[in-house]
Amino acid sequence: MNKINLLNISIDNLSTLELLEKLKTGGIVFTPNVDHLMKLQKDEEFYNAYNKATYRVCDSQILVYASRFLGTKLKEKISGSDLFPAFYTYYSQDPNIKIFLLGAAEGVASAAQQRINQCVGRDIIVDSYSPSFGFEHNQVECLEIIERINRSGATVLAIGVGAPKQEKWIIQYKDKLPHIKIFLAIGATLDFEAGNKKRSPKWMSQVGLEWLHRLVSEPQRLWKRYLIEGMPFFWLIVRQKLKFYKMPFVYRHRHIHLDKIKWQ
Repeated sequence: MNKINLLNISIDNLSTLELLEKLKTGGIVFTPNVDHLMKLQKDEEFYNAYNKATYRVCDSQILVYASRFLGTKLKEKISGSDLFPAFYTYYSQDPNIKIFLLGAAEGVASAAQQRINQCVGRDIIVDSYSPSFGFEHNQVECLEIIERINRSGATVLAIGVGAPKQEKWIIQYKDKLPHIKIFLAIGATLDFEAGNKKRSPKWMSQVGLEWLHRLVSEPQRLWKRYLIEGMPFFWLIVRQKLKFYKMPFVYRHRHIHLDKIKWQ
């Protein structure tokens, strides 16, 4: 099965190697997890942006479990923080791959750039920029970022400013970035690459407990996401299993359409 549907989101059932090979021809990559799927239930702009991605690959072991519960099976968890190092390692000797890093707090993207270039052995990261808080609402800064990316000669944009900002930003501005062939939405990955934050132990990631490690590491920032906003996910998956799940705003549009027909 090439695609698996979870809560009205089509996820590409690919291995990491399959995805890396497909990216030779370019594309936009989003990495859905439980947080994304819950935000997508309410944010229609986010949903529309998601549907414009070339590839949507599973970023959560919990989604793998959910796919099995629904009678399908995702091949592999491909989180942004696993995909990005796999990407720059796979393309380390490809001179056409030149990456621009966008995201994280001041100085973090630059630190990630230095560490990655040292690891790869060439300047695969050609430039980096850490935007101001709320930059997505500042058109002047966004246009300055676009100009900087275009000047850099980059062919790949790796953006880590959190969902849904990074996905919406890519879709809004991709047409102003003619030299960028590959767009990667990678969340907190730049912090990991810079050594600013530590990832969970591998065993926690493999069994689906990476969220717990992040919660313990950043409880004030993440408690609401994991303990409140994410909990309805399991009930929605049960509803999908029983075939009476509906995405709220999709159902609302259908209802409005029917009301108009009746009114006429």
